[in-house]
Amino acid sequence: MRWTLRPKSSSTVTTNLAKALNVDEIIASLLVQRGIETFEDAKCFFRPSLEDLHDPFLMKDMDKAVARIEKAVVHQENILVYGDYDVDGTTSVSLMSSYLETITPQVTTYIPDRYAEGYGVSFQGIDYASDNDISLIIALDCGIKAIEKVAYAKSKGIDFIICDHHRPGDTIPEAVAVLDPKRVDCAYPYKELCGCGVGFKLIQAIASKKGQTAYDLQSYLDLVATAIGADIVPITGENRVLAYYGLRTINQNPRVGFKAMLAQVKKETFTITDVVFILAPRINAAGRMKHGLHAVNLLKEDNIELALAYAAEIESYNSERKDTDKSITKAALEQIVDNDEEHRFTTVVYNESWHKGVIGIVASRLTETYYRPTLVFTKSGEKLAASARSVKGFDVYNALDNCSEHIEQFGGHKYAAGLTLKEEQYELFKQKFEEVVANSIDKKLLTPEITIDTELEFHEITPKFFRILKQFAPFGPGNMTPVFMTEGVKDTGYARCVGADEKHLKCKVQKNGLAIDAIGFNLGPKKELITSSHHAKIAYTVDENEWNGTVSLQLKLKDII
Repeated sequence: MRWTLRPKSSSTVTTNLAKALNVDEIIASLLVQRGIETFEDAKCFFRPSLEDLHDPFLMKDMDKAVARIEKAVVHQENILVYGDYDVDGTTSVSLMSSYLETITPQVTTYIPDRYAEGYGVSFQGIDYASDNDISLIIALDCGIKAIEKVAYAKSKGIDFIICDHHRPGDTIPEAVAVLDPKRVDCAYPYKELCGCGVGFKLIQAIASKKGQTAYDLQSYLDLVATAIGADIVPITGENRVLAYYGLRTINQNPRVGFKAMLAQVKKETFTITDVVFILAPRINAAGRMKHGLHAVNLLKEDNIELALAYAAEIESYNSERKDTDKSITKAALEQIVDNDEEHRFTTVVYNESWHKGVIGIVASRLTETYYRPTLVFTKSGEKLAASARSVKGFDVYNALDNCSEHIEQFGGHKYAAGLTLKEEQYELFKQKFEEVVANSIDKKLLTPEITIDTELEFHEITPKFFRILKQFAPFGPGNMTPVFMTEGVKDTGYARCVGADEKHLKCKVQKNGLAIDAIGFNLGPKKELITSSHHAKIAYTVDENEWNGTVSLQLKLKDII
């Protein structure tokens, strides 16, 4: 792994901030690294307020969207809330439909079938709306590239409101309103909302016309926080506020569907990491293995008995998903070795029978193994469909754009995207993608990077230090858990390998007479290094360990050299 030490922040700014906040200079330097330089900045960071949210009407077309919904409510039009089948899409549909149901009974929901319809707005979905006398579709977490579909809906007398956060193409669909902070002509101050976040801004705008504030909408923020975590958007600015209050809702007053899922996990306090690794995979499993509407039904259910039954069903989908992704990952790794492709700049694999619902997860696993831009293809009807994942620092969306002559359709973000192409284009695409990446990637990006925030000595790791550190949460892109480095460390003699296949390392490290417990996941092979060296260098985060009712600080090792 590549260790990169962040540049030291200005000593004057750090010293002034440390004095203003009455904290250690190390805490102040961590804040400055995150763009927090004044007492006021720190107050917004440590004490997020829903009053810090931007006026939703700053978003282009928001006034048009609200006016069209108000008209639909007055005229008792049928409204279809349409969303993608992943976590962001299903939480968006749950949020929007459950809010609209408080002001009109004429609301129904639609999630496209991953296999029959594929990603985004579908002709089938529009036909469903037409057959059911629906005159307004609100599309969430999709639609920004649905130019033909929106035109088709218009020909059937159906209006569209699009709430999306993906990058637009050169042309914007001719919908009544297109809400997307990434539109070049949108002056909205915060560009990194997820799809559910854009949906929240729309209900915030509708509510504001009724004299309500964001505080009146807190019960919806558990959905928004889940989407923020699952979609791996930056947890900065407005997303930080939404995630902070959303986690509070999950922990203090979760919706019945969340209660049902949490009952199976038996965890007391949920962090954004728990949302990503516990809640999100379960919600996602419905769309991956069966149908996304199962997730919407769970997230909207008010009856605890029914919710528990839905949650048990989703739990079984998740178990099936785990088994499927494990077997496909194994087959994909074998394909790479068999084809002697370990030394390429990209990983591109294909099998027509692989389950479309898990190829995104498999792409992530392959990226972890070989650490390069990765695509996993499977057959989808007459075409091939793929999920793309990238490595830190490389824009896979742009790389796909440079291969567009071989692609039917694609969309996504810098680090994750999806595409379809004709089967005869597969080999040509694979070759072109390798060329594009080989010619444009900085070769150092092919080695995983650990970004070290600052050096730290063991005597500086105090309960007060950790208490303040915990208040940096919720963590995520743009505000990652601080990583520290300490040099000249040695083992106290208790290092051992633990866990399945002895993959993990448990030890107690010491320096200058101070010793502290440490755990290193997947660092079993580093045992020799820590036991034989008197001057190892460790990279780690600081965490709590609870054992037999006793809570103590421990280091979570990320690497040892």
